Amino acid sequence: MFGSSAVTGIGESKYYRAGRSPYSVGQLASIAIRGAIADAGLRPRDIDGIVTFHDHQHDAARLWSWLGLGELKFSAKAWGGGGNGGGSAVQIADAAVSAGYAENVLVYRALCQGTEGRYGRYNVQGTYSPPGPAAIDEAFTVPFGAASPAVKNALLIRRFMHLYGISQEALAEISLACYAHAQHNPNAIMYGRPLTRDDYHQSRWIAEPLHLYDCCQESDGACAVIVSSAARAGDQVDRPAYILAAATGMEPGGGIGSFNDSNYPNGRFRPVGRQLWKMARVSPEDVDVAQFYENFTGTTLMAICDIGFCEPESVEKFVSDGNLTRGGRLPMNTSGGNLAEAYIHGFQLMLEAVRQIRGTSTFQIDGTRLSLYAAGPGTPPSSAVLLSSEP
Repeated sequence: MFGSSAVTGIGESKYYRAGRSPYSVGQLASIAIRGAIADAGLRPRDIDGIVTFHDHQHDAARLWSWLGLGELKFSAKAWGGGGNGGGSAVQIADAAVSAGYAENVLVYRALCQGTEGRYGRYNVQGTYSPPGPAAIDEAFTVPFGAASPAVKNALLIRRFMHLYGISQEALAEISLACYAHAQHNPNAIMYGRPLTRDDYHQSRWIAEPLHLYDCCQESDGACAVIVSSAARAGDQVDRPAYILAAATGMEPGGGIGSFNDSNYPNGRFRPVGRQLWKMARVSPEDVDVAQFYENFTGTTLMAICDIGFCEPESVEKFVSDGNLTRGGRLPMNTSGGNLAEAYIHGFQLMLEAVRQIRGTSTFQIDGTRLSLYAAGPGTPPSSAVLLSSEP
């Protein structure tokens, strides 16, 4: 849509460790949504569209009425599982606004694992009840021990590291950068808890090659954005984050599970990158700062390669020597990411991508013109959004 719409408002709740929120999931969503509406300079009745992903325990129609939002003109839900849908949801909102179906579209995600159940565990029903029989793809993995997300991703990451000669230090670089940036962000759960390289290596294994600090947090909280037309955005906020391009992609055969998908273990972000750079008319080298979803550090390495920043053979060099922080080749996850800020299915990364355009991040990269948000790489299809400081 090339800048015909913009993110005009962002809002978030306080972030909590999983199960420790004093609020319900509806209350958390309400806090974030009301904050985003106010940030956009709008009133609740000005919102006329909504896009969700992973609604689970909270019904979007009921939430709409609770908040006193306006007459609904557009609604949609992004396709897919895991954190991959965040970019798709924003892309759908961009399309709706650009096509004139709605003027101000809400996109949000809220989690309350005390009532919804823990995401890091293997549990078919998504609650605390005992899991049922493994079915479909899981019938080929769960009976052999590959049940939880950590184990399944560890297999994928180990294969990637073996193919391209990648050491444990490359995974450590992702984790250390996220924790370092979180120390500047008072809203990060790991604020005040810095991580050293020795701490990283001495932490317990979860599923080799994943240490404790290679795995994202489990958190409660909510975050939301408002997408409006670019023409209206200039009147609403001082520094809109224009949506230069957004993409959702999957290679042919990419949805086949049980490690039989095409181009295993590569490819999940390759079609996203091809679409994104073509639509935006820029290249990865033009990006000033990036927010990469990290459910696990190894899949983040894969996403960096697949979307086009470097080849797998050179990814360890790319992420080393301070290249992921201020003054480096690609400062990333500047609020702490899923590893050290919070895990709201990665959607809090979208808010940080906007803050970098606005110049309001707690770890601001000076002169940011292009800010990338890359959603989950683990479960196809993947998605990404590229924001611009200019219409």
